[in-house]
Amino acid sequence: MTLTRLDRQYGSAVRSIWASVLGRVGRSWTDLRSWRDADVRRFQRQALPIILAGERQIATLTASYLEQLYKNEADETHRVAVDLDAVTGKSLRGIDPEEVYLRPFKAVWGALSDGASLDDSVNRGAHRLETIAKTDLQLARTHTVREVAAGMPRFEYTVRELQGEYDCALCMIASTQRYHKKDLAPIHPGCDCLVKTVTADYDPGQVIDEQRLERIHDLVEEALGKSDRGGRAVDYRKIIIANEHGEIGPVLGFAGQRFTGPDDIPLPT
Repeated sequence: MTLTRLDRQYGSAVRSIWASVLGRVGRSWTDLRSWRDADVRRFQRQALPIILAGERQIATLTASYLEQLYKNEADETHRVAVDLDAVTGKSLRGIDPEEVYLRPFKAVWGALSDGASLDDSVNRGAHRLETIAKTDLQLARTHTVREVAAGMPRFEYTVRELQGEYDCALCMIASTQRYHKKDLAPIHPGCDCLVKTVTADYDPGQVIDEQRLERIHDLVEEALGKSDRGGRAVDYRKIIIANEHGEIGPVLGFAGQRFTGPDDIPLPT
């Protein structure tokens, strides 16, 4: 499968929402002065409406995208009415968002109690905040796909299409699989995979791209001296693979790095 114009437009719109939400929420965090109890409610009053609005935007966009996708692939119109309250806010985790977004502050307090500096502690809290917010934005998308696809009988499965120039090995492995639409879940915080619903005359089986799957494990084995199909001995989320390289094809690196060629990839000795 390849990305269509519709896929790219949808992906671009979602990324724009992510950037706006994470940017505004991050500024609300850094503008705090003490990160003590008194700042918790002030932060939540500012940040929670922004996050909820982002979730609702993503849910609405996703529903519209799936409607158009269904029309294109099934050649019929299927209107859906998404209950936004069921795919955003407290419904995502079953926990009040105020409790969820207390966790970044707890990360700060825990780090301080362990003797970390204030700057380091605040950075740990900021990282926790970003992880939580990204996860909630992902959950709004996956919950919406599950709810909408459930009412689209021609769609049986979902697949993940890679959008970035670089993707983690875990996402690339997921892109070689097919999933039942009811089982859709986020892969990890920060994952920008495009979830596509597909039709099939028969079940193709779990693995739909055996060649790519084997190549990914081979790359991991070559770089680290080991691979792990169970995902326990090796953290595939921290391994970055370039989808394209003009000279040698896929190349492998590590989270946080961007590179232009094989000489830029530090491998273990």
